[in-house]
Amino acid sequence: MQWHISACSVPRDGTEHTDLVGELRELRARILYDRGRRPDFQAADGTHVDDQELDYGAWHFVARREPDGVPLGYIRLSTPATGDLFQSRAYLGDDAYDAVLASEGVTAGETFEHSRLVVEHRARKLGLGAFLNAVAIGAAHHLGAKIMIGTSGTKDGQDQFHGRFGFHPVPGTRRYVECYTEDVVILVHRTAAGAGEYTDLVAEMSTRFPTWAPIGRYATTLPTDQHAAPSALRPRTPGDNDWRPVLFEPTRTADRAALTELLESGVVGAVHDTIDTQLVELIHSREPARRTSDSALDADIATQLAGVEPWAYGTWVWYPWSARLVHVLPRAEFRLVRTDRNREKIQRPQQRRLLDRRIGIVGLSVGNCAAITLALEGIGGAFRLADFDELSLSNMNRLRAGVHDIGVGKAVLCARQLFEIDPYLDIEIMPTGLTDANMAEFFGTGAAAIDLLVEECDTPYVKIAAREHARALGIPVIMDCNDRGMLDIERFDTEPDRPLLHGRLGTITARDLPTLTAQDKADLILAMVDADRISPELAAAFPEIGRTLSSWPQLASDVTLGGALVAEAARRILLGMPCESGRFYIDLEALIAPEHNTVAPLESTFA
Repeated sequence: MQWHISACSVPRDGTEHTDLVGELRELRARILYDRGRRPDFQAADGTHVDDQELDYGAWHFVARREPDGVPLGYIRLSTPATGDLFQSRAYLGDDAYDAVLASEGVTAGETFEHSRLVVEHRARKLGLGAFLNAVAIGAAHHLGAKIMIGTSGTKDGQDQFHGRFGFHPVPGTRRYVECYTEDVVILVHRTAAGAGEYTDLVAEMSTRFPTWAPIGRYATTLPTDQHAAPSALRPRTPGDNDWRPVLFEPTRTADRAALTELLESGVVGAVHDTIDTQLVELIHSREPARRTSDSALDADIATQLAGVEPWAYGTWVWYPWSARLVHVLPRAEFRLVRTDRNREKIQRPQQRRLLDRRIGIVGLSVGNCAAITLALEGIGGAFRLADFDELSLSNMNRLRAGVHDIGVGKAVLCARQLFEIDPYLDIEIMPTGLTDANMAEFFGTGAAAIDLLVEECDTPYVKIAAREHARALGIPVIMDCNDRGMLDIERFDTEPDRPLLHGRLGTITARDLPTLTAQDKADLILAMVDADRISPELAAAFPEIGRTLSSWPQLASDVTLGGALVAEAARRILLGMPCESGRFYIDLEALIAPEHNTVAPLESTFA
């Protein structure tokens, strides 16, 4: 991929570059705003604002596809001359910042900071972020940096992205930052240690730096060729944290080039192209009563393609964790066909309403089955998933996964499974689980707010705190307990003053949990699940947990039933159908009993 990089060094003192700095700030702020995800980067008048004194005295790098094209990405490199203004110093405080430098054995004069790496959505899958990072790191290496320091978000694995360049987190520095609406951590990179898997490229950028951006010069460009660009699609071993697919639309020139690069890279293990049969299904889904000849069907497909070659129609989806490249219909057509057989039970206008909703799921063992069932039925077009745990072998008695998934984070695993059902979903994950630090981010605000909470976690504090937050925001909560088919529904959207868990907790709040005794907590859990209604098997298991049992018993059949019950309740709530608060039991052991048999016994035909 070819990028043109404009580089400029803005003096710390002086105002001659005010217009340029203003443009750079607006560019950064608009991308950081991210359609409302970080509202602090938009002013009341709708303009985008990211004013930082640190912009003066820093190097600025802007990436374009063409020399005079629109900016697609940006990164800032600050030198020791502005070390007193570094974001990392402000984040840590002077004493903690100095302690980090001392632990690395460097002085402030040997420390550079890179920050504000932002890339437009349409360029992210083309490797621009990695290339810009290499440019800034290479420049710092050339200018004499012994270490680089910086703040990094952790949502969607930004810190892990920097880890591929040799950055490592400073222990104890991770915390939630309001303006970024996510956890932030301090990262450090040692020049002498190389740049991880990008060491060669960073070395090349360091060598090129004096030729395309000599000190004091302004806005020179570096056209790069595909051999220099470290595309995110370069061959590499998929990591355990890969969970987001890459989508290519071949009718777009940039996507076609990136897709070609991927196919030539050697990392694709299998190509699945069934677009011909998908097009046939699309035609039949639109007019099922029409009986067409082969020639008429071919004509309908040609009309649908509108001159586009079949291989270039729709979207190619790259799943890095399985090394599969899959060809699917465009978004609207894909969803029309995939949910076509829901009709009469879920009509198309209802399908569209459901796909416009965002669902939050906490706890992805039982919640995994709920998430998959919701996605299969087209209930929710956006998901926010939270779980801190990893898949273990003992989870596989009820959680659909393969043995190759052992050790993968449950949030990562669930996101992968949902994207394999519908690559067009909007998914966010919180692999640290739901905590006080990220509670507000999980529930979201405005267009990014969740419409429904599915709560399936094991921690009493999170169960209560999540419900307190949901009630305050008017968000309904569904919980399946996978014992006797117990389904719990709390309609905080229609009953804002409803007591948590139908009053079973009394006056206890989340803040009270740390002060409770072990017996109090045990009694609280029994109150949550209705101790007098649980199955005899589960009742017998409770005193054995930690003695003869490692945990409470759960069956795949119970969890699968729970997924169905959650989906049914979610669909009713999100479509405004009757679904009241309460606790309901769909006990299969009781229902599949002789007295419920609707077929009369047959007399024996044998003498």
